[in-house]
Amino acid sequence: MKTKATTTERDRPAADAPEPRASEAAGADSRVLEARNVVISYSGNPAVKDVSLSIPRNRITALIGPSGCGKSTLLRAFNRMNDFIPSLTMTGQILYHGQDIYAHAVDPVEVRHNIGMVFQRPNPFPKSIADNIAWAPSLYGKLENRQALVEQALRKAALWDEVKDKLNDSGLALSGGQQQRLCIARALAMNPEVILLDEPCSALDPVATSRIEELLLELSERYTIVIVTHNMQQASRVSDITAFLYQGELIEMGPTERLFTRPKKKRTEAYITGKFG
Repeated sequence: MKTKATTTERDRPAADAPEPRASEAAGADSRVLEARNVVISYSGNPAVKDVSLSIPRNRITALIGPSGCGKSTLLRAFNRMNDFIPSLTMTGQILYHGQDIYAHAVDPVEVRHNIGMVFQRPNPFPKSIADNIAWAPSLYGKLENRQALVEQALRKAALWDEVKDKLNDSGLALSGGQQQRLCIARALAMNPEVILLDEPCSALDPVATSRIEELLLELSERYTIVIVTHNMQQASRVSDITAFLYQGELIEMGPTERLFTRPKKKRTEAYITGKFG
């Protein structure tokens, strides 16, 4: 395990603990995911440097920062998608309800069942809309009622009313925004607890982006959401918690409104006011 580096008081990450929602049980631990001293390197070059943070239940947490700051790499670590990159190494821990998801006894496939992923560009399978939804549950033996599961997932993704009469049409025939909601529905079909989204609106027009943002706000009542975004306005609109990363380091994390209006770190203020990035 990497030894924690010495930092100055000015540069030490600031992380405010969010107030629990009224719907959360009093005294319950709201942490779903936790990173502890995580260092992630590509061919020995660190992209994430000694990051520690917690992701609270039923909140939207945004990871912001300039390109190359490590936010997407960190996001992928939360459900072991980085396992597919041979040159990547990681030290530290990623905990899901207190269990290290990188422990030898942990099945990464089961991790991804509980922690779903939606990528930057819509990537429907070249199959029908219904098959896109049912494919993974069928593959992993979790499909009991195909029709009910397809409808439920599409309703959760606010897409049912638009596609209910063309479920046998190709998912690739949908608009870009619809394709991204189909990908969200596909992730929801596995009944995850956490949804990770890597810049899900970067390839979409403003109308489609607005639909996705509204959907995320609705989904956060039932799911824990972590979103990477370059769009600071989007982070301010949809997230409860924001973490600012710069050059692989966590500079500051706290309630979104506070971080955007009263940042504690000078680098945070400089970034959100457009002085760099």
